[in-house]
Amino acid sequence: MSRLLESYARGQWFAASDEGAPLLSAIDGSEVARISSTGLDVAGMIDYARTVGGPALAALTFHERAALLKQLGLTLLAGKDEFYELGVHTGATTRDSGVDIDGGFGTILGYASKARRELPNDTVYLDGEVEQLGKKGTFLGQHIYTSRRGVAVQINAFNFPVWGFLEKLAPAFIAGVPTIVKPASQTAYLTELVFRRIIESGLLPEGSVQLLCGSARGIIDHLGGQDSVAFTGSADTAASLRGHANVVGDGVHFTAEADSLNASILASDIGADDPEFDLFVKGVFAEMTAKAGQKCTAIRRVLVPQAMVEPVIDALKARLDKVVVGDPRDDGVTMGALASIDQRDEVLKSIRELTKSATVVYGNPDDIDARPGAFMAPVLLKAEDNTASEPHEIEAFGPVSTVIGYGDTAELFDLIARGKGSLVASLVTKDAGIAREIVLGCAPFHGRILVLNRDDAKESTGHGSPLPVLVHGGPGRAGGGEELGGMRGVLHHMQRTAIQGTPNVLTAVGNKWVSGSARTTGDVHPFRKNLGELNLGDTIVGGPRQVTLADIDHFAEFTGDTFYAHTDPESAAANPLFGGIVAHGYLVVSLAAGLFVDPAPGPVLANFGVDNLRFLTPVKAEDSLTVTLTAKLITPRQNAEYGEVRWDAVVVNQEGDPVATYDVLTLVAKPEGDA
Repeated sequence: MSRLLESYARGQWFAASDEGAPLLSAIDGSEVARISSTGLDVAGMIDYARTVGGPALAALTFHERAALLKQLGLTLLAGKDEFYELGVHTGATTRDSGVDIDGGFGTILGYASKARRELPNDTVYLDGEVEQLGKKGTFLGQHIYTSRRGVAVQINAFNFPVWGFLEKLAPAFIAGVPTIVKPASQTAYLTELVFRRIIESGLLPEGSVQLLCGSARGIIDHLGGQDSVAFTGSADTAASLRGHANVVGDGVHFTAEADSLNASILASDIGADDPEFDLFVKGVFAEMTAKAGQKCTAIRRVLVPQAMVEPVIDALKARLDKVVVGDPRDDGVTMGALASIDQRDEVLKSIRELTKSATVVYGNPDDIDARPGAFMAPVLLKAEDNTASEPHEIEAFGPVSTVIGYGDTAELFDLIARGKGSLVASLVTKDAGIAREIVLGCAPFHGRILVLNRDDAKESTGHGSPLPVLVHGGPGRAGGGEELGGMRGVLHHMQRTAIQGTPNVLTAVGNKWVSGSARTTGDVHPFRKNLGELNLGDTIVGGPRQVTLADIDHFAEFTGDTFYAHTDPESAAANPLFGGIVAHGYLVVSLAAGLFVDPAPGPVLANFGVDNLRFLTPVKAEDSLTVTLTAKLITPRQNAEYGEVRWDAVVVNQEGDPVATYDVLTLVAKPEGDA
């Protein structure tokens, strides 16, 4: 008897009290492992996540969580060979495993990097700008995001046992929410192995991740309004879970990624001799055969102009003739097995339904592979009636696609809409105008659209590859959910709250200085303070400095910026915005820098940018400028001897009218020995 998979619950590995159900190899039918959750205290896991994992993550900033994810991704990547070896039993070729295994680790690393760049080194995320709610500026509003005090439960599909759980784990972890991973049983042995290596690494805080191998029946019974469920699987199961009393009545956050009849569209401007035609055929072929067609993003509907139906079929048949189906470990094999015999039976059943309105033009679904594995050759169909329901409603989750002809774009949009919502569509066209028309017509029904042509083909990541920085999900039949999407995926696990109060209150809550809150001026110039000494509100006021006509003339000559408003008195006077010669905006900013900069070497190492620069009031000759510079946001960098400081800069004239506002970005040294 093979090994019984274990769950990782409440800080220890748990083995069920029974023998469990067998999990069979997709390539030879041998028993790989057994699985059961009998006796597992699921309610205890949820409580452990909330009371142990949640507080542990809450004690870390976004940057600290990101640093742990980066270490984890690198650790898993270094030991990936054993995952590839075991992954063969899922039916995956080396290329298939690369998408799942390397793709999963890459997603972790991508989130770690993006979080460090885009999130503060804090536990609070500020959403949007401060809103002034009163006339005098003493009553303000600010939206913030904070971590929910619950658990993120993920229920995954069998086709991506590694990427499927890591793409959900990464944003939840960055958000500070503990996760319970529930893998699909068929391929749970690979998930469990990767999870073991995660626990053995000792990198993640206790309680931040747990694993449930086996049935999770009743898990939603224990969830509430602070918890979330991310489901990947069939639309029927998603509908059942979405209707659970705790989702409907208690506000459990539920998102689903479900069935999807994704399309690839050949535009009317592409002929058989165009390089885009080959790109189109290659893309459809890749999605039919990668992971043996077992991808939620795989192309099921091949939409082509009526005149191109036969050329596309002929080109696909030529490529499919070269497919070698078999054990991924054997030389020459290009497509592995489906996940199980049961899965193959489901695909064959769906093909029989599809043939009610379509003809098989390649492959023989009645010729069942006699080998013990779940092998199946690709099947290509041609729709005889493009408005029949079957090709737009039935998904054969395997190496199966249907070629469907269309007339004009109106008919194309009708056919797209019949799919009732998809994760992704690809469009192949060389005409940007056609691309706009079709993208806008298809976008309401899709989560992602890839537009492919000869110019972007070499860099394209392909139709079926969800990326960490882009949303993954789709409307309607596709589940109506959304995952990934960069920091959007992180914020999904956080609560947005509108905070109302004084400038001082908003500064304290958000750890970002707000205009109108307290400023501190003193004998020590803020540029003489290191990161540990500097505080929000530390301020330097410089000026006044009079701007002369000679200054304006010199700046124009020196820089070559001889725009008429700075050099031609008559034309400048005729301009209703200026009424005469005005100083260059960049001269104003340069003069302001001269008023606040401390020139000596010190903690301020560099100025690396200016954000949100606005010129508000024209500056004329003989106007006097005063600048107020205030420490606005202090962000220590992980594993560096310096951090970032954002300064609020306001330049006013002699009347007190603001002439320029902007943020100055600097790098400031940490205290000696503090890295």
